[in-house]
Amino acid sequence: MLGLVGLGLRSRNAVVGVEQVRGAAKRGTLALALVASDASENSLAKLVPLLRGRRVKMVEGLAAAQLGAVTGRTLTAAVGIIDHQLARGILGVVNSDSPEST
Repeated sequence: MLGLVGLGLRSRNAVVGVEQVRGAAKRGTLALALVASDASENSLAKLVPLLRGRRVKMVEGLAAAQLGAVTGRTLTAAVGIIDHQLARGILGVVNSDSPEST
């Protein structure tokens, strides 16, 4: 899944950081958000209610270090996927990896 996120970043179909993800959600261009489970309470308070209000699908449970490794940063609280097909591909991988799908 993180490989697909990296592909999205290279193709400019993803945004990095809480403010960028919030902006994409407000513009209505966000297809999927990956939110670090260990992001600060402030970051989560800014982002999660907006995503829920806009009905943006979220993938949670990744560490900020994992997202950071993909984005070229030390830590990243959130990554937003703009491309709907890429978002579907990421969700497909996430759902196939979940215990409920086996």
